[in-house]
Amino acid sequence: MERDDKLADVSGLVAGPGAVSRAQRLLNWYFANARDLPWRESHDPYRIWLSEVMLQQTQVVTVIAYFLRFVARFPTVQALAAADEEEVLKLWEGLGYYSRARRLIPCARAVVERHGGIFPESLDALLKLPGVGPYTAGAVLSIAYNQRVPAIDGNVLRVASRWYALETDIRLPAAHKAIEERLMAEMPEDARHFNQALMELGACVCTPKNPACGVCPVAGDCEALRLGLVGVLPYKSKAKAKVESEQAVAYITCGDLVMIEKRPPEALLGSLWGFPVVEASVGDSHAVGAADASVTADGAAAVSALTVLLESDYGLALVRGTGAEADADYAILGTATHVFTHKVWRMKLVALEAEKPVATELPETRWVRPSELKDYALPTAFKKLLKAAGLGD
Repeated sequence: MERDDKLADVSGLVAGPGAVSRAQRLLNWYFANARDLPWRESHDPYRIWLSEVMLQQTQVVTVIAYFLRFVARFPTVQALAAADEEEVLKLWEGLGYYSRARRLIPCARAVVERHGGIFPESLDALLKLPGVGPYTAGAVLSIAYNQRVPAIDGNVLRVASRWYALETDIRLPAAHKAIEERLMAEMPEDARHFNQALMELGACVCTPKNPACGVCPVAGDCEALRLGLVGVLPYKSKAKAKVESEQAVAYITCGDLVMIEKRPPEALLGSLWGFPVVEASVGDSHAVGAADASVTADGAAAVSALTVLLESDYGLALVRGTGAEADADYAILGTATHVFTHKVWRMKLVALEAEKPVATELPETRWVRPSELKDYALPTAFKKLLKAAGLGD
């Protein structure tokens, strides 16, 4: 790896003999500088679990308001276990990565039914809960119960990679294992604050770009800084390119009503409300949504397939010739692009009119007034498209 020589001179930062341990210096810094965050107000395992789920791939500043609304409505795991999924998804609306929200209720119910409403204090038991992986389990055990268990998120991976100058690809399990072993070797009894301090350091000082090494409390023990590798660590192999696809999205009206559907649980944006969609993927065309239609061409073919889908699977009789041109059966109301983790949707909102407001159970559809859309858990992708079409805020 290419060294960053401008960061290599750390002679004034190296701790001398008898110096306070790195862990203690990190803790001292944390106690003086930790951000005031609502989930840090107690060691309640429910709140810690909920916050960690929300914080996955989401910035702290975004999560705070959602967390406060969520715990105000569902203050205990018992309250969440008794919740309706529709309400949970509505509260989650805009936070993204909705699979996280869909796993909340099953996990809460498992805690109530299997463990009497108390999050278990064993790693094995936590990992058996729906949606709980090694990181979330480690966070609950260490922060709620002060157990010496690592909680390795993206921030901790970055901090540890630089501390130890690890040049292993952090996407690999071997890197996680090496970091876990090294952190365990120097984790103090105060595991609760040590793990949070690591996360805080990564979020506020040891950032991905332009890390503030000059104010880092443990710079004197950072191997990457000593070797001039801060700018190139951690090493992370390139992710696969996002798959781009064109989406024909149906905005179907009948009088003053518009049709919405509940997306299948297993689909992207599953269990959320939206509009029927047909996807024309480049190189691997297929349809997604309530039914399984086949699209093998471009966006125009997707629109054509969309009308076929609506008539066959939704039982709708569509009014013909509603487009801007005399011979067109549809008009494009607007376009928008939405980027997911692994794919990109390039959407067209297609205006269609139904002769009658026919509702179905499978797929589950409803006819609502446009002003009522705000009452449903509508994903950001569809909100963005509605706004582009002048139909939403």
